[in-house]
Amino acid sequence: YAKRNDILIVKNYIDRAMTGTNDNREAFQQMLKDSDKRPWDYVLVYKLDRFSRNKYEMAIHRKHLKDNGIKILSAMENIPDSPEGILLESLLEGMNQYYSEELSQKTRRGLRETRLKGNYPGGRILFGYSIVDRKPTINEDEAIIIRNIFNDYANGKRLVDIGDELFSQGIVNDRLPKSVNNLYYMLQNERYIGIYHHPEKTYDNIFPPIVPKEIFDIVQKRIQANKYGKHVVDVDYLLKGKAYCGFCGKPLISYTGTSCNSTIYRYYKCRSIKKKTNCQFKAFRKEPLEKIVTDALIKLTTTEKNLNLLANKI
Repeated sequence: YAKRNDILIVKNYIDRAMTGTNDNREAFQQMLKDSDKRPWDYVLVYKLDRFSRNKYEMAIHRKHLKDNGIKILSAMENIPDSPEGILLESLLEGMNQYYSEELSQKTRRGLRETRLKGNYPGGRILFGYSIVDRKPTINEDEAIIIRNIFNDYANGKRLVDIGDELFSQGIVNDRLPKSVNNLYYMLQNERYIGIYHHPEKTYDNIFPPIVPKEIFDIVQKRIQANKYGKHVVDVDYLLKGKAYCGFCGKPLISYTGTSCNSTIYRYYKCRSIKKKTNCQFKAFRKEPLEKIVTDALIKLTTTEKNLNLLANKI
């Protein structure tokens, strides 16, 4: 189209595998921003629905480009530059939005019917299940592992020990990671007792239960007890909100660890560690760090000059 109409392509803006139903697209937004400098005269699209499938957003962005002296061209839709073209353009935009919303409605309806029939609702296959004839069925080899995890935790074993045991047995994989967070999520997943929650409805006909309800309930009680239990004590972290990382400048946060003999250790660590940055700060024991700061403050405030200043203030 560009060659046929003697148009020079100076830049491409591509948002791959992204819907045109909204304008939250990186390259699209960059195109709008660049248009303010008017580096080109046209925005050429394959079809208007590649620009937008929302009539309201289409009108806003078309106005934005028009104010910058830029016109939208469609390679596959022969829209004349005339009053009739305005009518045709509006018709095409309305049809694009109609087809988009109709497809979305049909998709939601299809997924709803899938759930009502007890078929697999999609997404990653949960560890412990296989899909047979579109329905989740219990994978007995994996289900034994799931039951053991629930039983071990219900009987008092720590998640970190359960994870280490799985790793030592060589049964850790991308569907069953050994991390405490993943095990914690697994132990609260009600699909293992046959319950699947969806915003529209709760289903009990999709996942056959792997774990007995009684064991699942014991596990939930222990999770809650550990969440608010005896290890949560009222401890003052004197430097909380006052100390910052010397490497990246982020605040230091409190952290508690427990040794294998149940001894509790308290630390300060950099907040950026949670975000997996390259900060070099290591966890620092609470008591020694607070003593270092307290000793420095005492030394600073007990000089003769500072004592006189304090006396005058009082």
